Amino acid sequence: MTGSPADVSAAPTGGGPLLVAFAGLPGVGKSTLAARVGAALSAPVLPVDPVERAMARYGLVGDVPGMAAYGAVAGLAEVQLGLGLSVVVDAVNPVASARGLWHDLAERAGVPLRVVEVHCGDETEHRRRVEARQPDEHYPTWEQTLVRRAGYEPYVGPRLVVDTAVDTDPLPGILAYLR
Repeated sequence: MTGSPADVSAAPTGGGPLLVAFAGLPGVGKSTLAARVGAALSAPVLPVDPVERAMARYGLVGDVPGMAAYGAVAGLAEVQLGLGLSVVVDAVNPVASARGLWHDLAERAGVPLRVVEVHCGDETEHRRRVEARQPDEHYPTWEQTLVRRAGYEPYVGPRLVVDTAVDTDPLPGILAYLR
């Protein structure tokens, strides 16, 4: 998944700011796509994972800090939307309560919400991607990813589903969806 300068020309035009929320399991390619969409939109990309890691460095671990990290990112996104900027959120968004933050934020800010759910339809490839990451506390193992998959609630509502196992660049389709 690589971008080119031509990707930027496909960016949505006019219409004002929007909130783009990426969702999907670790290792499916959502952070890569979120970064590319952010570049195409000239929009800040706000990932939840570094906020969770920062909270953990201060001893805040467990389920509640995970939601607190989502809340912190939602607060930052609200500021950016208030400045008239589009915002791209990069998060697993595994449960309805996390996803609800983005719906509520879009409504408060008066901006459209576009959800992009990313998955890797080839489990062997997904596992390869997860296991190819640098082994450290920042990235889940394949076994931890499977546990997260078991707890991943089905997404209900409008969204674009992107399969990164397909050998085509998904960016043009994502940008078309955002228009």
